[in-house]
Amino acid sequence: MINVLIMRKEQSSNAINEQFLFEVCELNSAISMISGRWKSQIVYSISQGNNRFHLLQKELPNISEAVLARQLKELETHAILVKQEIPNTTPIGVAYKLTNKGADLVPILEQLCDWGKAYAAGKAITSPTSPC
Repeated sequence: MINVLIMRKEQSSNAINEQFLFEVCELNSAISMISGRWKSQIVYSISQGNNRFHLLQKELPNISEAVLARQLKELETHAILVKQEIPNTTPIGVAYKLTNKGADLVPILEQLCDWGKAYAAGKAITSPTSPC
């Protein structure tokens, strides 16, 4: 299991319960990998060609640089995306690319969006970077 970035005691009841849930159902592990306010939007935006940090900032104007950087690092840690150096750029440019694992996630996010449209109440805002 990849370590969660949240610091907590390994023997706390929260850590023990989390470990138990991960062991009894892979769904809990999957949700843990994509949980976070911005991760689904980031994955979908990259799938639509917004593969540079500044393009992601433009598509998600309400996310801070620090949060975007942290969410990208977490997605990279879970092998949902990879960071690739762009040759012949000064300063060195970086592009983000979905791995096969990340690309397989996009239709699932679209299905979750459809489910949310059908059953979630109070949807206030739609975004061009959303699978919805």
